[in-house]
Amino acid sequence: MKTCLIISGGDFHPFEREEAQLVLACDKGYEYALRCGVVPDLLLSDFDSYGGAVSPQVPVQSFPSEKDDTDTMLAIRYALEQGCDRIRLVCALGGRLDHTLANLQSAVFAQERGAQVHIQSPDTEIFTLASGELRLPRREGWSLSLFAADRCEGLSIRGAKYELEDAVLTSGFPLGVSNAWAELEATICVERGVLLIILCKM
Repeated sequence: MKTCLIISGGDFHPFEREEAQLVLACDKGYEYALRCGVVPDLLLSDFDSYGGAVSPQVPVQSFPSEKDDTDTMLAIRYALEQGCDRIRLVCALGGRLDHTLANLQSAVFAQERGAQVHIQSPDTEIFTLASGELRLPRREGWSLSLFAADRCEGLSIRGAKYELEDAVLTSGFPLGVSNAWAELEATICVERGVLLIILCKM
């Protein structure tokens, strides 16, 4: 499996490159990469939130500010073109709500094309899941919520306080919010549709 780390331009938090084979910085995400000592393999930017110098060692793809794709979506498209099937997205939450929602939609876009996305911040983690199973070890002091990006069918939740079996979850009602672990591990399965699994520190 090929993992891509994408550094977006939301609220900053420290991160590491870890096992990523490809690192992409999005606009202000380049500044965040410099803070963490991470050298991106490519900077994708319209330079509306970062106007500083760029190392000559870092390739740059420049885009006009008036475009359909956000910088993060451009990075996700590039990661998919490079064959990445795991995308780790950091500094993608907080800040403007519209950009946060755009990043969540971009994550769903990637999942619909076969790449599982993991969004990380100090107090929130988000996983995408489609036609599969995800096992999550118990986290004390964290909530476990499920949201349907579209219509999710064949949804099962086991090992949680509120369990479901072969249920339907839609994007029009927050049935899956604020669950909790009942066992050492929660198992989430979905047969059809894209699921957003959100862990929040309480």
